[in-house]
Amino acid sequence: MIAKSDMPAMNEKKPEGVKPDGSPYRVLIIDDSMFIAKQLGQILTSEGFDVVGTAADGIQGIEKYKELYPNVDLVTMDITMPQMDGVTALEKLLEFDKNATVIMISALGKEDVVKKSLLLGAKSYIIKPLDRKKVLERIVAVLHH
Repeated sequence: MIAKSDMPAMNEKKPEGVKPDGSPYRVLIIDDSMFIAKQLGQILTSEGFDVVGTAADGIQGIEKYKELYPNVDLVTMDITMPQMDGVTALEKLLEFDKNATVIMISALGKEDVVKKSLLLGAKSYIIKPLDRKKVLERIVAVLHH
């Protein structure tokens, strides 16, 4: 009798967080909400992404990015944070690395700030509350473009 594990599943797809070469995409999460950072981390690691760091505000986020550079493929950046907000942090991050891939995380009703972020160079945005499917869709779309 053939065990199910002996047969490769036809519809088995690669996790979204894995690059064509088999290594994981490396993500830095910058968010002052531990809850959101944890939730994002769980969504990402469940798909094979490697969360290489987290930071609780823009200042820490930029320091962390510089420490990890160039080993970061994607940054998720909350917009509303203490010390330094996400838009300012985005500007500073792009000054340091103009090719940084940043996705903004925003609460509802911040459309103007999201627009400004996209004009500055953010690649996309995700609106809270986080929806697993949308989070992965946006991130995958940015990484695979």
